[in-house]
Amino acid sequence: MEIIEKYFPQLTPKQKEQFGQLQALYAHWNAQINVVSRQDVENLYERHVLHSLGVAKVVQFREFSNILDVGTGGGFPGIPLAILFPEAQFHLVDSIGKKIKVVSEVAQALGLENVRAQHCRAEQADGEYDFVVTRAVTRITPLYEWVRGKFSKNHYHTLRNGVLALKGGDLTEEMSELKRKYKIYDLADFFEEEFFETKQVVYVSA
Repeated sequence: MEIIEKYFPQLTPKQKEQFGQLQALYAHWNAQINVVSRQDVENLYERHVLHSLGVAKVVQFREFSNILDVGTGGGFPGIPLAILFPEAQFHLVDSIGKKIKVVSEVAQALGLENVRAQHCRAEQADGEYDFVVTRAVTRITPLYEWVRGKFSKNHYHTLRNGVLALKGGDLTEEMSELKRKYKIYDLADFFEEEFFETKQVVYVSA
């Protein structure tokens, strides 16, 4: 938990309590339905929670914004972002039903009223969104094609609406496939831990 407060010192008591519950909740559900590796459960706050919050170092979601989390798995990056931005609305989707069950149970246990979890593919998600967030789901070009028609025409943020994808490693080849403007933010510019040396947020404008 200390690692979250280190980089996000303005948390309210309620947010601190919610972040503090994540370890026990994921340990409980992961024992039943494997949503994160056993090794990563022990490093949950660094490798999953703080990693997810890397998106918040690129853009601050405003109140009433709509965010779609594609391929959320066990709820990353959507759950940590929903705690950090309680006034924004988050729609978490995954094609694997048992993972969405974990997301629903965790969101309910945390009292997150700004989270909607749905068992569906990205293309089936209903609604208009300011941003699509995702973590290690697929290459950026097919991902963009899945969601290209889902963006709101109204722009309220410092970045225009678009995709914010958490990625790792050398992205040269992957990004060369994309015929759109993009920007890469290195998470090592925001977080000093070794884990983040090769981690990035890729932003693709809608």
